[in-house]
Amino acid sequence: MRFATARALFEHFPGAQERIRAAPTEASPPHFAKDLVSSGKTEDAISFCAYLLARREAVWWGCRSVRALLGDALGNDQDALRAAEAWAQEPGEEHRLRAYEIANRSDRDSPTTWLALATAWSGGSMLPRARKPVPAPPQLTAQATRTAILLAARLVKPPERDKRLRTCVEDALTIAENGL
Repeated sequence: MRFATARALFEHFPGAQERIRAAPTEASPPHFAKDLVSSGKTEDAISFCAYLLARREAVWWGCRSVRALLGDALGNDQDALRAAEAWAQEPGEEHRLRAYEIANRSDRDSPTTWLALATAWSGGSMLPRARKPVPAPPQLTAQATRTAILLAARLVKPPERDKRLRTCVEDALTIAENGL
């Protein structure tokens, strides 16, 4: 587990408080996330989990979550998703840059584009052709992963949406505890 308490996560990522309405506590991250879900704040739990996971794990979880949320509704919108999955399975600059290229020519309203952006912002330079490397701020992968999952969730009708989001939170906690 990357953080001993929910408060430690919020201290590490001060901007997370803007996306998660619950006040930080001394609870363990799994307990905090489960409390969010049980109090009906499932989207906050998704946001919390995006910050909880390391970059590679966050991208992998995002890919799994978008697939779980959309299933067959993904249709032809899978190039960005496949690029993110390839990087999560085999992280390296070649896969990261491929995701970056796909994200830059894809629709920003698509959840899969945000997964490619999460991958692109996982390391290396945000601007690959810049003279000097421009490192991505550490929170960008979490923010892009969160955006991908929440965009996908908006395409699922309630009450199925909340059920699937709860499953996504459970998946994130399993990854946080056991790794990929």
